[in-house]
Amino acid sequence: MLVWFYNRKHLAPPKKKKKKKRMFHIKPRTIFLNAVPKLQKSISTSRTCQSNHKLASFLEAAKMPEKKLRKLVFPFEDLERHLSSKVNTSNFHLFQPGFEDIKRAEMFFTPSKNQKIDYFTSAVRMDHAPLITQSEVSENARSETAAMRVCFIGRSNVGKSSLIKALFSLVPETEVRVSKTPGHTKKMNFFTVGKAFTLVDMPGYGYKAPKDFVDMVETYLETRHNLKRTFLLVDGSVGLQHADRIAIDMCEEFGLPYVLVMTKIDKAKQGELLRHILEVQEVIQSQTVGCFPQPFLVSSLHYSGVYLLRCFIAHVTGNLKLEPS
Repeated sequence: MLVWFYNRKHLAPPKKKKKKKRMFHIKPRTIFLNAVPKLQKSISTSRTCQSNHKLASFLEAAKMPEKKLRKLVFPFEDLERHLSSKVNTSNFHLFQPGFEDIKRAEMFFTPSKNQKIDYFTSAVRMDHAPLITQSEVSENARSETAAMRVCFIGRSNVGKSSLIKALFSLVPETEVRVSKTPGHTKKMNFFTVGKAFTLVDMPGYGYKAPKDFVDMVETYLETRHNLKRTFLLVDGSVGLQHADRIAIDMCEEFGLPYVLVMTKIDKAKQGELLRHILEVQEVIQSQTVGCFPQPFLVSSLHYSGVYLLRCFIAHVTGNLKLEPS
């Protein structure tokens, strides 16, 4: 079993000298927030927005011009033209569904009378995690696909909760906590997606990881045979970190089928982002066996790549068969 992310001297950022907070500013609202730090913290942690984002639905996004739509759905296509012709980009187009497939995939992320999507439970230990036979959605939902699970894991502050929030943005009442404070997720959170699958939100690793991270997460990943795919998130604005490489080694050791997802692609300059993308691609090609060859690029803020990721999840869980291209 791997020794996980607990060399805190290496992972933790250098301590900074505390600056005295200025309690008085020109704007009255700022005075109030600085004077009440607990309130300020609670504001940064919120539920999924009560009204859908204008781009939450692909059906709405499809109203824009096709060139803009393709840039939104397939963000790598817009970046690809800036690469040298000598760079092999074939692996970036392995999963290339049509717009009709993406539209059908959205149905699995849209609540209806027969499709309930909601937070189910949390667990801090393996014996707390729901069993395959447990009625997670309903007595009639114990099918092969209903038992399928996907999990999201990544370094603290990689944007994992924000991405899950974007995936579930068509379900405003679903509680997905998002915080500006790294390491906010301390438990394994389970979200049921109707009869289709269950999504598991794992605590972040690295700095601010919970103390029982190894016993909780590593054990779950190693023993859950109904785990269809693990989505390993990498911060696209900073690239692969040491802790990410350890996580990749863990997935390889356990023989997990997994995918690398690069988040926050809107936060990096174009040149830096391309460098980070090619670095990730090189690692996938030369150092992995179980990783899907195509990295996925997403921006939770602008919904870039979110529709494509929804489609991939629906496909790998056996719920969506792609139409022949």
